[in-house]
Amino acid sequence: MNVHDSERMAGLLETAGMVPFDDAGATGELDGHGQPVGPSADVVVFNTCAVRENADNKLYGNLGMLAHIKESNPGMQIAVGGCLAQKDRATIQKRAPWVDVVFGTHNVGALPVLLERARHNADAQMEILESLDVFPSTLPTRRDAVYSGWVSISVGCNNTCTFCIVPSLRGKERDRRPGEILAEIQALVDDGAIEVTLLGQNVNSYGVEFGDRLAFGKLLRACGQIEGLERVRFTSPHPAAFTDDVIAAMAETPNVMPQLHMPLQSGSDKVLKDMRRSYRSAKFLGILDKVREQMPHAAISTDIIVGFPGESEEDFQATLDVVEKSRFATAFTFQYSKRPGTPAADLPDQLPKEVVQERFLRLTALQDRIAAEENARQVGRTVEVMVTAQSGRKAAETHRLSGRSQDQRLVHFSVPGGSETPRPGDLVTVVITEAASFHLVADPATAADFRLRRSRAGDAWDRSQAESCGVPAVPAAGGARASVSLGMPSLPVRTA
Repeated sequence: MNVHDSERMAGLLETAGMVPFDDAGATGELDGHGQPVGPSADVVVFNTCAVRENADNKLYGNLGMLAHIKESNPGMQIAVGGCLAQKDRATIQKRAPWVDVVFGTHNVGALPVLLERARHNADAQMEILESLDVFPSTLPTRRDAVYSGWVSISVGCNNTCTFCIVPSLRGKERDRRPGEILAEIQALVDDGAIEVTLLGQNVNSYGVEFGDRLAFGKLLRACGQIEGLERVRFTSPHPAAFTDDVIAAMAETPNVMPQLHMPLQSGSDKVLKDMRRSYRSAKFLGILDKVREQMPHAAISTDIIVGFPGESEEDFQATLDVVEKSRFATAFTFQYSKRPGTPAADLPDQLPKEVVQERFLRLTALQDRIAAEENARQVGRTVEVMVTAQSGRKAAETHRLSGRSQDQRLVHFSVPGGSETPRPGDLVTVVITEAASFHLVADPATAADFRLRRSRAGDAWDRSQAESCGVPAVPAAGGARASVSLGMPSLPVRTA
């Protein structure tokens, strides 16, 4: 969701006439006088998160490093937006008075105006609204990838989880009308995308604002009618609102992928009650059973918080037990982060850091083992992989490309001699030959073991690369336009 918000900000800035900063000449180092070597951007925008405490530390650390750059470039403007800006407000300007603009989650569209006002008045500008002024999806967007895209179906959240600060920063749930959502998806497909991910703070409660509790399942089925849309995903649902009609829609709609992110948070019923999560472990496991009954090869991921206030060893063991039963393909595990302004921050029995850390290590060790075992079961399976622009860390050594299978597993694959090299957005069919905890490997022995399907998304990638290099390209059918990824300036690295 933050990535998609950043795409909106990038689109706004480009619409205002700005161009992406090319930091090719920046070294990321400081000279003998503490000044940056090489060019710097004229405008830097930070889109912030407030879910965990380390976001605060990262922001103020980066702002401190930019202060040195701004000293040598007085015309530079720095803006801070997103959830942390909504939460901290004047604190940002107090701790970093060199920041020019502070804006919140409800007025992303005001960013260019605030930058211009700060420039014209030579004075810092802060504008924080308490409710949404314009639905973000109506704003210009510079998509980060031409082959896939994010589509917001709602913003805000009506839940009251005691650990979460998001509802107070994003507001109550606001739902878009289905026609608007489908029109945006169609526009993405017309531009060459073959994959979309539907976004919402509580995506499966979609429809609550206009009184249709079956709206999300209907939306998934409607996505199945869009010609050229090959992959549909969504995140994040809430177990309390996850209904059988959604499972049926997933199983019966061919382009809805066999992948589900279902946040657990804790396996202890007591802790879930303290979190106000409104479901219990038995219901959670029951949902997974129903999903796997209709989609046997579905990969399920989750979120888990370790060390919630009052969590006993027995409570933590209950989490380990549910994780063992759930067989998650992936789990995003977090140590509880106390967020001022949330009910959990004032609960008694806040756990010592060392206790939380020890439990966290036990949980990650268990999940790593399960992930490795589940991935090992994939060896020998034939999978279709959508190639991405990102490659693995060892790509230069292994000469492998990377992509995502239909169940969202990361696959590194090699292209056998004599076969055509796929482009980002193309699809390849390969047999999994190796597995690790966090990725799969496919090394086809011969060209006969490797099938490439060139796609409209790959064509869109070619067009985007040609445009970014100023090289004429054959236009897409219907005059579709391509998007170009924005770069961000390198921050200087301090050396001892």
